Amino acid sequence: MASKSVIKAAAAQLKPVLNDSLATTEKICDMIRASASQGANIIVFPETCVPNYPYFSFVLPPVLQGPEHLALYNEAVVIPGPITALVASAAKECGIVVVLGVNERDYGTLYNTQLVFDTDGQIVLKRRKITPTYHERMIWGQGDGSGLKAVDTTIARIGVLACWEHYNPLARYALMADHEEIHCSQFPGSLVGPIFADQMEVTMRHHALESGCFVINATGWLDDEQIKSITSDDKLQKALRGGCNTMIISPEGKHLATPLTEGEGILYADLDMKLIDKRKRMMDSVGHYSRPELLSLVVDKTAYRHIDVSDKRIAIKENIDQL
Repeated sequence: MASKSVIKAAAAQLKPVLNDSLATTEKICDMIRASASQGANIIVFPETCVPNYPYFSFVLPPVLQGPEHLALYNEAVVIPGPITALVASAAKECGIVVVLGVNERDYGTLYNTQLVFDTDGQIVLKRRKITPTYHERMIWGQGDGSGLKAVDTTIARIGVLACWEHYNPLARYALMADHEEIHCSQFPGSLVGPIFADQMEVTMRHHALESGCFVINATGWLDDEQIKSITSDDKLQKALRGGCNTMIISPEGKHLATPLTEGEGILYADLDMKLIDKRKRMMDSVGHYSRPELLSLVVDKTAYRHIDVSDKRIAIKENIDQL
């Protein structure tokens, strides 16, 4: 359960430093400190904002993506590593929960990974997007169900999903059934156009209502110079504008602050945790309003490995010794 009756939330609309993990992380740490100075207890950053979302994959054909994809490999984040150490230090220094999206490198594969740092700087959740969307499948591998859960932090119980994972109702239900109090969502922003922001609005408000939780949503933002550096085609540049909608939503589906749809900045709002009980008294989707004997969900939370190594000789000796 939440440790405070009112939690101050921050949602960051971040302009990344393209292809530069360290510079982007330094901006992130500055935003962590700025939000903490305003009394924030939690801050959420956009999807894979370190070093940046792979916008190139949406506008370039596969045959031209090689150099940009390799550049992303070179700047991707190893967990744990120097980048996560910087963020952990800032979280601990400020006593704030940080939810961060990164391009994670695990040897030869990249993953869309979400990290939750607790107020002591410890990573309490690392999860990988279970199904990259459309063009993203050329960039990232698939995650598993091991991170599909809510986690306790010093301020509240938190669940996270990335972008169109919110269109997988069973993924959302897994977090609802794990009793998330604050749902942290991350989108790339600066993609698809205004319709993307409109769809995000509907999706986030509906999840808040259905889950009976608060939603903190963070999106990225690109300026014109960055967009032109990704593609010189005027028509394709339109596909990299709009789509920003950083927002904070109550369990009643209401905006708690005016959303950010342009530019870089930090959105703040107070979360009155009593509103969770107020909503769930009327409609608890995973409690008195559910019918588990009719409808239920099975979640495989196995952390799958490509190889399991065992030494049968040691196992046999241990069994003999126990006789």
